[in-house]
Amino acid sequence: MAATKGEKLLEVSGLSMDFGGLRAIDNIGFELFAGEIVALIGPNGAGKTTVFNCITGIYEPTMGDVTIHPPGGTCRRINGMKPNSITSLGMARTFQNIRLFPAMTVLENVMIGRHCRTGSTIIDAILSSRRSRREEKETVDKSYRLLQKVGLADVADEFSRNLSYGAQRRLEIARALATDPFLLLLDEPAAGMNPQETHELDELIVRIRAEEQVAILLIEHDMKLVMNISDRIYVMEYGKEIAQGTPREIKENPKVIEAYLGEEVHA
Repeated sequence: MAATKGEKLLEVSGLSMDFGGLRAIDNIGFELFAGEIVALIGPNGAGKTTVFNCITGIYEPTMGDVTIHPPGGTCRRINGMKPNSITSLGMARTFQNIRLFPAMTVLENVMIGRHCRTGSTIIDAILSSRRSRREEKETVDKSYRLLQKVGLADVADEFSRNLSYGAQRRLEIARALATDPFLLLLDEPAAGMNPQETHELDELIVRIRAEEQVAILLIEHDMKLVMNISDRIYVMEYGKEIAQGTPREIKENPKVIEAYLGEEVHA
């Protein structure tokens, strides 16, 4: 079920994470609504990926709450839930470091993402039951459609390790979309890309938001991409939020300009 534009999907409040005596993130809070692209930005070491890891179950936060509001479903506090359980509720992510299966084909990598949406048992697979055959066909069809969307259908049978860096990034997005999320988290999707690849990614993210009806939360250092596609931006420094607002408001915020030494924000 698709969310209605403006419907709340994610609520983070009072989020803090300690590692020993170090507080990596301190009292972070934000919301994300259907139809939005929201960026979380800040200098290296600001705590952005730690926030993502707390939201997606990699870490259990020391304090605070992460609540999701699945469209048509019941809101749930997801602190302490396992990552696969969170994914099954409708939240998917990509990672800073590419995590593809290099010895599997491009198509197979996307098909793996469908695992949480299939119900066939091992017995179904062994007996090649009607249910198993139907789900396998649906998985292949859905995965191929996603490869078409990200421009990789022509290399569906290639091993993922043979793709260019930018293509591997797009494949990760396709695999995340295969889980049928209502909320997609992208951790530095443009990292390592050349300007042309970044421009194509810019267009892809906006298209995914519209065509797949997913809201998007992203961490990104490419300020041109962030300013081009974001509806709202949250800025972190040293584990704390220092600003939030529209791209225009963030560009003109003195605290943000100081955090970025007046350079990247105006790039």
